[in-house]
Amino acid sequence: MKPVRQRSKTPMRRTTLTLPARDLLHAQRIARSRNVTLSTVVAEALAEGLRLHAATERSEDALNSYHQALGGFSDREMMLLDGIILDGRRGQ
Repeated sequence: MKPVRQRSKTPMRRTTLTLPARDLLHAQRIARSRNVTLSTVVAEALAEGLRLHAATERSEDALNSYHQALGGFSDREMMLLDGIILDGRRGQ
């Protein structure tokens, strides 16, 4: 008896893609080795790429916010903000 195929909870849409031949062959090999469809491999690869893209955007947003918040400080002021002791005296 064949295993029952579970339906994805995510709605799917059919589309046509034009892919580099080498990448398509690589995806087909992965699909065969994992015994899944080419669509599954491409969907997983796309989802991972989109996840990485979103993470990069969040990192860039955080860095831009940091630069906006602290961009007006001098090097000396930044060292003070970072807790670096500048005058050599401690505990005074």
